[in-house]
Amino acid sequence: MAAPVMEHNKHSSNALPHLTLVRTGSSTFQSPSEDGNFTDDVVALVQKEIGGDLKSLKKVSGLLEQLTLENKQLEEQVLTVSSSVPLRVSAALSTAEESRVKLESLLEKERLLSNTLQQHLQGAQVWADSIGQVLAQLDTLERHMKYLQCLARIEELSDSIQQYLMTNSMWDAVSAIDRMASLDMGLRESGCSHLQAFLRETLCFWHKILKDKLASDFEEVLTQFHWPFISPPTQTLSPPANVQEFNSQLELLVSQLLSLQTSDDLISEKRETPSRPGQSQTPPLSLPIQIMLLPLSKRFRYHFTGNRQTNNLSKPEWFLTQVLIWMGNSSNFMDEKIQPILDRAGAKVNARVELCRGLLTLAQEKLAQDTPRLLYDDALFCHLVDEVLQFEKELRSTHSYPRAYPGVLHILLEETVFQKWLSVERKMAVEKVDAMLSAEGAWSSQYKDITDVDELKAPDCAETFMTLLLVITERYRALPCPRAQLSFLALQKELVDDFRIRLTQVMKEESRQPLSPRYCAILNAANYISTVLSDWGDNVFFLQLQQAAVSVGEEILGPLGATETGRLASLEGSLFEALLALLERLRGDMLGRLLDAVMRDVKEKAQPYCKDRWISLPSQSDQATMSLSSSACPMMLCLRDHLLQLQQMLCLPLFQMFWQGLAERLNSFIYEDLILYNHFNEGGAAQLQYDMTRNLFPLFGHYCKRPENFFKHVKEACLILTLKVGPALLLCDMLKQSEEEEGILNHQQPSPESALNELGVYKLAPSDVQILLNLRSAWLNQS
Repeated sequence: MAAPVMEHNKHSSNALPHLTLVRTGSSTFQSPSEDGNFTDDVVALVQKEIGGDLKSLKKVSGLLEQLTLENKQLEEQVLTVSSSVPLRVSAALSTAEESRVKLESLLEKERLLSNTLQQHLQGAQVWADSIGQVLAQLDTLERHMKYLQCLARIEELSDSIQQYLMTNSMWDAVSAIDRMASLDMGLRESGCSHLQAFLRETLCFWHKILKDKLASDFEEVLTQFHWPFISPPTQTLSPPANVQEFNSQLELLVSQLLSLQTSDDLISEKRETPSRPGQSQTPPLSLPIQIMLLPLSKRFRYHFTGNRQTNNLSKPEWFLTQVLIWMGNSSNFMDEKIQPILDRAGAKVNARVELCRGLLTLAQEKLAQDTPRLLYDDALFCHLVDEVLQFEKELRSTHSYPRAYPGVLHILLEETVFQKWLSVERKMAVEKVDAMLSAEGAWSSQYKDITDVDELKAPDCAETFMTLLLVITERYRALPCPRAQLSFLALQKELVDDFRIRLTQVMKEESRQPLSPRYCAILNAANYISTVLSDWGDNVFFLQLQQAAVSVGEEILGPLGATETGRLASLEGSLFEALLALLERLRGDMLGRLLDAVMRDVKEKAQPYCKDRWISLPSQSDQATMSLSSSACPMMLCLRDHLLQLQQMLCLPLFQMFWQGLAERLNSFIYEDLILYNHFNEGGAAQLQYDMTRNLFPLFGHYCKRPENFFKHVKEACLILTLKVGPALLLCDMLKQSEEEEGILNHQQPSPESALNELGVYKLAPSDVQILLNLRSAWLNQS
């Protein structure tokens, strides 16, 4: 606040000192020393508190007292603050001094304690070194003791096994062997290489002795069951006399051999070989199955190795068929005799599958040896591939070999062999395409006389080509590697594109005669291939390949754009989309050439009809009956002949596209070259309508229910030309009036379009209708 000041106030001299003090402590106004307008501030304060009313001067004394009190309070506050500040500073300095003294004391104690600790450590180091030596000796002794204990354990187990074998306690010997195998596994991380070697040698020694004894007994028992079954088992084979005893021995020996599995796996384990493409790691064969395979393995190597006549590179089917025969002959014995024993022993294996795995190993080894030797003979290599594919198919279907286990296809997926396979497939396919295109009946259909079967009217060359692609698909469908499948898919796409180019070349040769059967056969071929590829795009197998192409396809199919990759991933597109677009372009081009040829012929035959004197024809009332214009007969006959001819030569989808395109072109031709080119009297308009509705439209009525819908311009033009004179005049006046009033909004007057719609005219614009009305001879007479 500021004290009020007036010119005639008797208290003004006393108030000024107080005002100066108050102004010093105020945050609202500046002091006189800082601002020369102090008087203006005082005047403003007085004006605010007292105003211009003289009766308010009595407030001056109260205001002066209030300001005096505030001034006094401020002086007291300043004095209080000035007196308390030195006391606080002194207290803070005193506290800081005490803290400094305490810190120096603590630092001194820390120094003394550190010296004492250092002396203690130096004195204890001697004891620590001494104790460390003792502990190292103890550790060495402990390791030596454990080493000796392990040796003793090995000797103990070895002696136990020897004792059990001498007393024929086979189960105890098997258990001791199993414990020794467990000890071997426990020492696997140990650094005692000599101990490990000694233990492994001991384990191998006793394992071999025990395995040989059990295997000998097992083979004797199997012999009683007529194993191996070289030929299909028959009921004439007499069962052993004491079959129950042999069954018990069989179960006992199988169980004991299964107990030796752990040690056998340890001994027979080898360095893992890198897996071939599409081949997965499989567990080792169970020991009983290994022993059962020995006689079959001997027979296989006897017949299919060395200089035997049965070891023939050109006859891979011999050893492959033999393996399948042994699988079939042994399946019942494995299911009925061995599988129940395995189940009771808790072995989670399938006896028949295990035997197939073992026999399959023989075939895999033989194929791995023979395949590289056939890479330079295309005929023998193709035969080998065919036999391997057939073997794999029969293995999976007839013998129910699980997909989780590799068959023999991985042999064909080795890089060198696979590239050779692709090369031979390409070479053979191109040779077959050359042969099929040069064949005498390449462009005729073998089902041409069977209407129900020959809907697509595909020529033999196209059908044979798609059969070739289907055979290739069936050959690579079973491959376990998506990359290999995509490689074959790329080959198929290459072959399709090559065939399309050949079709284009033959088409260009035949383009001078587009109405010839061969030209139509080429068109049918393009349509047939496009239809089949579209169906393949929705096939489950190719949809799965499509998903694989999104992840690994760029390495094989080439770079895919972001848009194409997205369409493939979302299944919107297909793997054959680019080929389908090229085939569609070829089909469209050929259909266009075909329509051009037909229209040229039709236009030529239609020239007399277009130049007929439509303005001077007799009226309908002057004729007994209406008939087709004589000048229109050549055009109608030409149309009929071409439609019948092409209906026989083109497949139904293509013929539908053809006649619809022909109708569209005819509609434009008749409207533009005939109707708009001539003037019509009443008789001419009626004759034109009769020719169109009773002759032209019915020609296309064989192919649809309402052919006039494809001739909208012609139909509506005939409707305008045949209007009675009165409605025609009204329509003409309305169109002229709407043209003059164009741009003026009139809700009461109907639009020209609505008036035309009431007459059945939807396609023609009002301006077109005016032109048609002006073609009537009645208008010419008026003008």
